[in-house]
Amino acid sequence: MELASYADFAVRLVNSEEPERGTDALTSVDAVRALFRVPSRAAALADESDLPRLRAVRTRLRGVFEAAADGEDVRAVDLLNSLMVEYPVSPMISGHDDLDESGKPHWHLHLADNAPTAAANYSAVACMGLAIHLTELGVDRLGICQAAPCRNAYLDTSTNRSRRYCSDRCATRANVAAYRARKREEALRGAGAALTPRG
Repeated sequence: MELASYADFAVRLVNSEEPERGTDALTSVDAVRALFRVPSRAAALADESDLPRLRAVRTRLRGVFEAAADGEDVRAVDLLNSLMVEYPVSPMISGHDDLDESGKPHWHLHLADNAPTAAANYSAVACMGLAIHLTELGVDRLGICQAAPCRNAYLDTSTNRSRRYCSDRCATRANVAAYRARKREEALRGAGAALTPRG
């Protein structure tokens, strides 16, 4: 797995809560395991104590995305650095159950396989992946969706750094709302012009 792809772990964790809508998907041990997307030793470690830990990391990671979206590059980096100090990676080379056609292992790097808890593993991987994404592509590639009321985090991988929404659904919703607002404004201007006495 390409290490920068671990940045998706940060996005998944941040987006497990929608503060503007008052929803939180991180409410059970099963939800913690689901964050990993695939069964793993770290996911199997999940227990109730991981919930408050991951919620605290989620809040801090949201701060990284919000600072980046506000153009506060240094603040975003400082927030991420403080998380990485708290949740360091402990890389290990692995080839478990992943064999090529000749029966040899596909060696690859795991970032935190020997972390003591699911929360520590997930946090270390998410922060390192986000750090790699940030340093390779730039702080301005971390964003917060601009479609109200959505405040989901996203990684901008567009070629022209133009992404403003977390999904096609939010982009469509925002474009439709903007179109309707323009039409209302045009109708009001037209009605105002019709009511103005001609002199």
